[in-house]
Amino acid sequence: MLILLSICLLAQPDRCREDRIELSYESTSPTVCLRRSQTALADWQAAHPEWHVTRWRCALRGSLPKDL
Repeated sequence: MLILLSICLLAQPDRCREDRIELSYESTSPTVCLRRSQTALADWQAAHPEWHVTRWRCALRGSLPKDL
């Protein structure tokens, strides 16, 4: 599964982009993704302190949407 992120720079809030976190398991259950994503999001935020996560969602690897 993937976590799709919409992120903006803290210093320039109008400068935004999308990113993704690849999770090491494949599950079709949204509940499992939501539970495990909290740790992945916290780790990502700690590694990228200059960015702010504005939105995120889980997605299957083979079905990436055009927009978050």
